Parts: sequence; C-alpha cells; structure tokens
Amino acid sequence: MSARHFLTLLDLSADELDYLIQRGITIKNRLKTNGPIYTPFSNRTLAMIFEKSSTRTRVSFETAMAQFGGHALFLSSRDTQLGRGEPIADTARVLSEMVDAVMIRTFSHAGLEEFAAASSVPVINALTDDYHPCQLLADVMTWTECRGPIKGKTAVWIGDGNNMCHSWINAARQFDFQLRICCPEGYDPRRDILEAAGEHAVIVRDPGDAVRDADLVTTDVWASMGQEEEQAKRERDFTGFQVTEALLDQATEEAIFLHCLPAHRGEEISTTLLDDPRAVVWQEAGNRLHAQKALIEFLLLGRVA
Repeated sequence: MSARHFLTLLDLSADELDYLIQRGITIKNRLKTNGPIYTPFSNRTLAMIFEKSSTRTRVSFETAMAQFGGHALFLSSRDTQLGRGEPIADTARVLSEMVDAVMIRTFSHAGLEEFAAASSVPVINALTDDYHPCQLLADVMTWTECRGPIKGKTAVWIGDGNNMCHSWINAARQFDFQLRICCPEGYDPRRDILEAAGEHAVIVRDPGDAVRDADLVTTDVWASMGQEEEQAKRERDFTGFQVTEALLDQATEEAIFLHCLPAHRGEEISTTLLDDPRAVVWQEAGNRLHAQKALIEFLLLGRVA
C-alpha cells in the first residue's frame, strides 16, 4: 500500500480529520494524566527538513517523536544535498530508504508535491508558501476543546490571503463551517482555492461587518517570511484591519481569538489583545504538539482504538 501524505487538509477525508482532532485531545489528556508512557515509535525516525526557520514547528515535532519513543532528525538546507542541487526526487528516494516519515517546512508547494510523489514514506507539510495544514489541526482542536464541534459555526479570517488563509478555506470545506475572509483589495486568497470552497467561504471587506456575530476570529502577521521588504507598504495597506478587543466585542459572547504566532503586537493585533481571556493562543500553540502526534500516529499506524 502506498504511503499516505499530508500536504493539505484535502488529503484526508472529513471523517479522518474529525478522528485526528478527537485523537489529539485524547493523547493530550492521557499525557497530562499518566505522563509519556505510550511509546509506539521505538526505533522510528522522522526526518525534519527546514528551509524556513521555526520555533513551534521544530519543538512540537521533535517533542512528539521523543514522547512517542522515536527520534527526530533535524536537517537544514545546509545539512542536505538539496542545498547543493540534488534533485528533489532523488533526496526523497534516499530518505525513504532510511527514515519512517519526512516533515518538510519549505517555500515551494510544488517542490513539496514533487518530493511526496517520489517518497515511499509519509510526507508532512509543515508549511509552504501556499498552505499550513498542521496549524489548522491545532486550531480546530483548540476550538473543539473550548467550544465543542466547529461544524456550522462562523469563523473570521482577518489579514492577508496567505498560506494560513488558504488552509482556513480548506478547513471550512472539510469541517463544514462558514468562513468570512476580511482582507484589503489586492490581498485576496487564490481564486481557485476560494472558488473550490463554494458557499463555505466568502470575502467581506469591512472588519466590523466580518466579525459581527462570529464565533471565532483569527489573524496572522501582515508580512510573512520572505515579504519583509514589503513591510512598510503592507502596514499602510492594512490600516484598519488590526484586531482589537473592541473589534472582538462585535463577535458573539462566546467567541475566541486565535493566532498562529509569532504575533506582532501593535500591528495586526492590539498590544494587549493576547492578554484578553478570549485569546487562547497559548493553548493553541501547545496543541501543535498533540495534534501532530495524532497525525504522525495516523500516517504510520492508522486509526488507534
């Protein structure tokens, strides 16, 4: 049987994604109760290829493998032949002979797809310029812990139509909720991704209209990695799109706020928003560990009772 990959949320069925959310919650609760005594990955290795730096991604995947009794191998572009021009497919075939799964955090989504096509072991997208599906597992897990099932609810994305926005659009499709995307003109998400979501996702230009009666509000930095030279222009273009406590007040009383982090206080969020009790970003960040443990377990072992 060919390996299952996780390049976008669309690679798993809605039922499989629901399973991962509940499994992540179970793993988290058992860890708190009994400690890290479940070690199904003895002598298993996850190769982690980083072409983009990260705090949460590296720590969560390394810790996940350690708590599961396995090993995580960190590889930067300086540590592999990819950095010296080896074809992507050749590297994938070599690693497939040596490790049990590969996690990649990179720029080109097409390059990730090329790697996965040549790999005989599971490949996990830990971020590309187009998608960040692992973050959405943690986000939906956090929502579920705080408020129950997300099906039928309304979430709001405020900010750039970037890789996180694309994954929120896919999440709306897969988890069956409504997504309002609030971004300045010129910063819309990719048209094909938006259109594929049908009625699950709409663009609303005014932040106040977007947030009104919403159940969840989320955002991201205005200039992602690789866009630093656009910072000044983006700050001008995103004037009025900052998420503040006053803006959250227009959502439902039970609304929560998420941010994939790192956050730029005073830019896309007010300086004090992360201290608001509606902001559950620290729980969200910690859930990267547990959601990804569920994901790795599923890709290597299938469903576990």
